Amino acid sequence: MILLTIDIGNTNITLGVFEDESILETFRLPSDKELPQEEYEILLHTLFKKYKITACIIASVVDELTRTLKHAADNVFHLNSIVLTNKLNLGINLKLKNPREAGADRIANACGAYMLYSKPAIIVDIGTATTFDILDKNGDFLGGVIMPGPNLQFRALNKSTSKLPKIDANTVDKAIGNNTADAILSGVIRGSACAIEGLIEQCEAELGDRAVIIATGGYSSLISKYMNRQFDFVNPYLTLEGLRFLYELNKDK
Repeated sequence: MILLTIDIGNTNITLGVFEDESILETFRLPSDKELPQEEYEILLHTLFKKYKITACIIASVVDELTRTLKHAADNVFHLNSIVLTNKLNLGINLKLKNPREAGADRIANACGAYMLYSKPAIIVDIGTATTFDILDKNGDFLGGVIMPGPNLQFRALNKSTSKLPKIDANTVDKAIGNNTADAILSGVIRGSACAIEGLIEQCEAELGDRAVIIATGGYSSLISKYMNRQFDFVNPYLTLEGLRFLYELNKDK
């Protein structure tokens, strides 16, 4: 079986190809709501023409792109893609006040962590938003934390002020920045590291146990440089791994 997994985020679309349990290749595309379905079909055909894709599962937090990517994948590979919702067999209990509020990417992360790591677990996904997903010792999904990710912080400082420049994420040598760019970098990158570390401590206090900390998302390696307590695991493909597990649970439905 050759499975295509698609994670549609606010900034990027991440695609991964699995043969059974092995990930063969990944690609990243910008999340372009204006791109027509036909263009996505061309992209999918070009990227995956060397594979005989036999199945596809999609997690999306961008409603405008969910239908577009599903139809594009279905047309190119002649299949019926699964779209992740809380109505599927998730393999975990969602102990949330409103399970429908759980983002598909967060469900995939929780499922991936449930299958791959010990519990309790805290999954930290550092992307456009930084999310924490909490699994208790029984593997139940309790909820988590949502805060602005580094890119969102950079954009907010640039767009909401008249003089602060737009800068890109980078390493920052000192906490005290002696120019505007370094001061912003310190606030966003070091500040995110401090916030993440502090929230991990508070979440563990509420769990009443030390948790395994799993990081994913594009900024996890950079942020970890400024943390005293390191992540136990950094898995850049956790969301895709979770989608693979979810496909196995739902492929015969």
